[in-house]
Amino acid sequence: MTSLRELTERITCQELTLREGGGAEGQQRQLRHGRLPVRQRLELLLDPGRPFLELGLWAANGMYQEWGGVPAAGIVTGIGFVQGRGCLIAANDATVKAGAMFPQSVKKLLRAQKIAYQFRIPVIYLVDSAGVFLPLQDEIFPDEDDFGRIFRNNAVLSAAGVIQYAAVMGNCVAGGAYLPVLCDKLLMTDGSQMCLAGPALVKAAIGQTADPEQLGGASMHAAISGTVDFHEPDDPACLNRLRSLVDLLPIDRSRASDICDVGTERDCDSVYDIVSADGRQEYDVRDVLRCIVDGDSLQEYKAEFGQTIVAVFARIGGHPIGIVANQKRRCRAADGELQVGGVIYPDAADKAARFVMDCNQMRVPIVFVQDVQGFMVGKQAEQAGIIRAGAKLVNVISNSIVPKLTVIIGGSFGAGHYAMCGKAYDPALILAWPSAKYAVMGGNQAADTLLQLQLREAQRNGRSLADEEVDALRDSIRQRYQEQTDIRFGAARGWVDAIIPPHETRLWLQTALDLLPTTDQQNFRTGVLQV
Repeated sequence: MTSLRELTERITCQELTLREGGGAEGQQRQLRHGRLPVRQRLELLLDPGRPFLELGLWAANGMYQEWGGVPAAGIVTGIGFVQGRGCLIAANDATVKAGAMFPQSVKKLLRAQKIAYQFRIPVIYLVDSAGVFLPLQDEIFPDEDDFGRIFRNNAVLSAAGVIQYAAVMGNCVAGGAYLPVLCDKLLMTDGSQMCLAGPALVKAAIGQTADPEQLGGASMHAAISGTVDFHEPDDPACLNRLRSLVDLLPIDRSRASDICDVGTERDCDSVYDIVSADGRQEYDVRDVLRCIVDGDSLQEYKAEFGQTIVAVFARIGGHPIGIVANQKRRCRAADGELQVGGVIYPDAADKAARFVMDCNQMRVPIVFVQDVQGFMVGKQAEQAGIIRAGAKLVNVISNSIVPKLTVIIGGSFGAGHYAMCGKAYDPALILAWPSAKYAVMGGNQAADTLLQLQLREAQRNGRSLADEEVDALRDSIRQRYQEQTDIRFGAARGWVDAIIPPHETRLWLQTALDLLPTTDQQNFRTGVLQV
């Protein structure tokens, strides 16, 4: 049986391939044009020795195979440090389809902009893109969360005081040219081009003959149109200029943690001995938390009530937080009833809702740790008010004003995913371990449910399936469903921001907490609660 450590190592190796983008041939093509590959650009831009928390690396994985695949959706995004300041980086990878934007590329960039808005950190765009991938323009162009939303977000970020830098370091054509011009600072390197239409389109549209430099070269934009703020000779000079500009920003002392990092009670690597890769092994989630939070900081809230959810106050890197975590081992309720681990019961939902309200009152961020099979079903649960309790939890999470971070370490099924702050509930980051699984229900339950539906359909049509046919149908449904519950399937579609090694959970959470702004002074209010 594959262990969690082995599964993590396998996924880490696969990620090395994704980071190669278009491969050696694409990188050599960049160098022939006098441009650096995107990963080399990031090495020059980012502070050495500081983490780069890459987001959306699995975007578009296994998709667009008719076009040869689009590794990482052709764009690199993540949170990194420039001159000691946390920044959101979005950099086109021109080795992948010349940096053309596919539907998942757009989705990935929109998510990066949303994260920048929630964190209120500067954004740096390294632009090197051929624009929209025209064969799929109908999936990219017109809708509210399509290509045009990028420029709308540029304007909204600017109005919110979020600094944006753009460096055009290659192609930047058609509608994509609006992104850099909507930023606060615009840099451009020699040999790059930024224009609404290239020479061929201009000739076809208005019959005018013009060369690339006249239409959109760096010298023209620097000296004639006045569009470019800084004209740079090459990539290294441009990236050095970016670093110096970021260094001019005022020091934000409110985000600098001067609290000594006391470390964890249990070694971060211990998580591999606690949680299984297949999710079948019971464990005490408190042991997982002791590998993540500051040593001796964990204080459990209502420890004897609603035990299928563990709610604690703790610190990570000195930052006070609340944690809502699913308990994966069986426990007994006050009435003696045995409760299944990973399932949310009415008492647990009530406890979690009250805890979330308390965190908002105290203005402390909340970390949700998911390993949830869903809400309890059946006569007893319904009569105990499971729908009412679940709705209460969803209500308070939806209206929370404190930052929220979500980590999926095992199952994330059904409405339990929603109630534990799934993607639709605006976590600042939603992270997943390699062992995470995403679906409306588990594979076995789904296979049995779908099988019953198909058997009924066969009976209505006057057909009777042999036992061998039933078994084959069940296996086919289960296999298809299990493929879709694999976290890489979800990550390819942007359902999580990153698949992270379990032992790096503390690093990701502490970095996020270091950068997240303090809560706005708005009052916490909920909608109507069915009490």
